[in-house]
Amino acid sequence: MKNAVVVVGTQWGDEGKGKITNYFSNKADVVVRYQGGDNAGHTIKFLGNTYALHVIPSGVFNPNIKNVLGNGVVLNPKTFLSEIEALQKQGFSCNNLYISDRAHVIFDYHKELDGLIEEHLATRKIGTTKKGIGPCYTDKIARCGIRVADFVSSDFEEIYKTTLKVKNDQIISYGGNPFDIEESYQEYQKIAEAIKPYVTDTIALLNEEIKKGKKILFEGAQGALLDIDFGTYPFVTSSNPSGGGVSIGSGVGPTNIKEIIGIAKVYSTRVGSGAFPTEFEDEVASYIRETAHEYGTTTKRPRRIGWLDGVVLKYSSQINGLTGLSLMLLDILSGIKNLKVCTSYMLDGKEISTIPARISDFEKCIPVYTTLPGWQEDISSCKSYDELPQNAKNYVSFIEKLVGVPVVMISVGPDVLQTIVRKTIL
Repeated sequence: MKNAVVVVGTQWGDEGKGKITNYFSNKADVVVRYQGGDNAGHTIKFLGNTYALHVIPSGVFNPNIKNVLGNGVVLNPKTFLSEIEALQKQGFSCNNLYISDRAHVIFDYHKELDGLIEEHLATRKIGTTKKGIGPCYTDKIARCGIRVADFVSSDFEEIYKTTLKVKNDQIISYGGNPFDIEESYQEYQKIAEAIKPYVTDTIALLNEEIKKGKKILFEGAQGALLDIDFGTYPFVTSSNPSGGGVSIGSGVGPTNIKEIIGIAKVYSTRVGSGAFPTEFEDEVASYIRETAHEYGTTTKRPRRIGWLDGVVLKYSSQINGLTGLSLMLLDILSGIKNLKVCTSYMLDGKEISTIPARISDFEKCIPVYTTLPGWQEDISSCKSYDELPQNAKNYVSFIEKLVGVPVVMISVGPDVLQTIVRKTIL
């Protein structure tokens, strides 16, 4: 019996995946992060408290749930340990965490190189969070990375010191200051000892849980338009946040997946550089940004604001194989007189309904809009779809028809309880 559900972002990240993952996690037995690192930021609100997670899975708040960092994750062990410390101070044991022995480790030299390379790119900079994600994935593909299994082994000293000599040369070539090899090693050796109890073969663990019929929840970081293959390259992350990344990043075969739920804001946002066809900046954009607190969880940078892009959602549906949509922040649109939805683009005088591969073409795309009437009512206390104002229901229905995927959940506020469920998923 298939019991695995995937939660993926359908836009440029920051869609509200943390809330929906937390909602599902109350019904799951295992929650899995399958890609990305601490460049992610999941904000979770429940029982009047707000929690910001960057690397630890969203199921950590429930002691009965196993929380797994899969092999597709790049792990900053310092961030991991600091998050555990913060959560333990707030009363969470964190005894339910498991790290894949095949995951790659982010070290300080990755972060240093990330910043130096970004500066070197100048006008072509990616807009990276400078968390070392890209350089760590680069090492992984170049087959010179250090995996968790090596990090906690007796061979770590030789591997790390040899690697850091090479990385110091790279840092110097970019004008940076090299690390003291012995000092850095001693620091990380202590960290490795602290990490070791969490390390296991998560591929075996997950597949055993599936055999037992347990409910598995996969939570993606970032969004489909930041996917290294399918996103707005080169302004993308260095992993596969899309649905196909689940199997590669966890070791769980695709035949075990039951549902893939796409998380979408009812407007669009983006952090950092890159094409963003529906972007606009006026008093409505400012209202959305301030009302929804559209500032990066990790970077605190103000997010760029745009109207809902139906072309992006249709594209995301294709590459993710979505079985349902969860619309987020519908309450933020209350009070806006007219709402625009992009249904296609104009590129060089031709109408298109997909995303061009070349970023230069995507930057030239002009959105074609359909304008829908908004609503004035406060919907944050609505418990069912029928309670929504007619214009709000019309907006949801328009999105369903445009994307061709049913809207199974609607968020009308930040708390987990402020969620309208139209279909039971897990």
